[in-house]
Formats: sequence, C-alpha cells, structure tokens
Amino acid sequence: MRFRPCIDIHNGTVKQIVGGSLRDQDDQAQENFASVKNADYYAHLYKEDGLNGGHVILLNPPSSEYYDATRKQAFLALEAYPGGLQAGGGITAENAAGYLEAGASHVIVTSYVFQNGEVRWDRMKRLCEEVGREHVVIDLSCRRREEQYYIVTDRWQTYTNVCLTKDVMDEIAGYCDEFLVHGVDVEGKASGVDEQLAVLLASHEQRPVTYAGGIGSLEDLKRFENLTGGRVDFTIGSALDLFGGRISYEKVRKYR
Repeated sequence: MRFRPCIDIHNGTVKQIVGGSLRDQDDQAQENFASVKNADYYAHLYKEDGLNGGHVILLNPPSSEYYDATRKQAFLALEAYPGGLQAGGGITAENAAGYLEAGASHVIVTSYVFQNGEVRWDRMKRLCEEVGREHVVIDLSCRRREEQYYIVTDRWQTYTNVCLTKDVMDEIAGYCDEFLVHGVDVEGKASGVDEQLAVLLASHEQRPVTYAGGIGSLEDLKRFENLTGGRVDFTIGSALDLFGGRISYEKVRKYR
C-alpha cells in the first residue's frame, strides 16, 4: 500500500475541493484549500521525498476561460518531476502524447472512453494504440445510486449507465496499466473512507488501484489498510496538513 500524492488544479490554482461540488457552469467548486504556491512547488517536494505515481488533475474543461492557466500549472508540475507524475483531465487520444512528452508517466482518462453513458471500447483501443497501454490509467471514479456505484464522467457531474463491479474492472484492465478511483460522495469531506467501495476495489487483482476520498485521520488510514488488506494504494488531499488539513504529511509520506 503506497501513498500517491496529488496536485489538483482549478481556475489556474492548486486547490483541494469538495469533489461533488464541482460545476462547469461559472467554474464553481466548494474550496477546502487554495494554495499561494505554484504546482511545481509540490512536484519538487514529491520528487525530493521519493514519492512517485501521484496525479496532476486539471479540474477545468477545455471550454473554461481558466483552462489555459490550469494547463500551464499542470505542465509546470510535469516538467518539474519528469516520469514521476500522472496527468488527467480532458485527456483524449489526440492530446495524450503531449502530456507524456511534457513529462507525465501516464495519462488518466475517464470521459473520453465513456460516451452516452456507455463504455467506448473503440476509444479504449485507440488510446492504447496512440500511447501504449503501459501509459494509460483509467479513472473509474463513481457515485452511489440505488445501492450501486455508477461511474461518473465530466468532472464527476454526469452519471454513466455503467456500474462499477469487479467484472467491469477485470474487463477494462486489458486497456490500462492502473486504475484511479475517487469515491466522489466522500471526496474532499475527510469524513471517513467509503468502506464498501474500498472492499470492492481490493477484490480486483490484475492492475494496481489507487483510491481517493474521505481519509480524514491516521485512524481512517489504518481502517482502509485493514479493509483492503494493503492491496490498494491511496491518496489524501484536503485532510493533509500540506493542504491545510490535520494529517501529517511527514507520517503519510513514509508509505512509499
């Protein structure tokens, strides 16, 4: 079980937000933390501490007036830690190579491979052809509805018709190197792990999985480790003292 650090960028600023509050309209989000430092500051820190496999997420759509500023911050981070970070947010087969060339080890993809609520296997295949399966992370972030977890796209605003199950993960595994899964209902709330989701993710054995959402204390982290048997990596954002929270970054960074 490893700690995967994060750099989330919204409106051109490194932020931590409540995931479920994100709205494209007027570029809105409920903020937990907004940094005065640029994204490369955090990238340098993670590099110095030997933390790799973290993710840089662009939280504005390409249509946003802030997109260029957000993308610029993302590229600062990737250039500061070449090969050490993954990049996600608006990734397609057409632009994925540009992020790898900028220094990303992987591209993180959701909306491009889900369209009209369904899995686009043709796009999964095309993405792998363009950059190689070994450079692809599929983001299966989800929200709970009717006692099931549904994969959500468009910065967690749009439900697909695809339920997140072990079988679905096993099938998609052929098109990626890793999975990233945000438990959107608890993301940014530091209110505890989505335990049922954590157990589900631990059932997948083919690819590394990173979970994000709700870890608000070292006790939560220990509970997560027990639930998953240490088989799932994790990220902590808002709850980390690095981003104004209570959990010690110095303690968490030892999980590497």
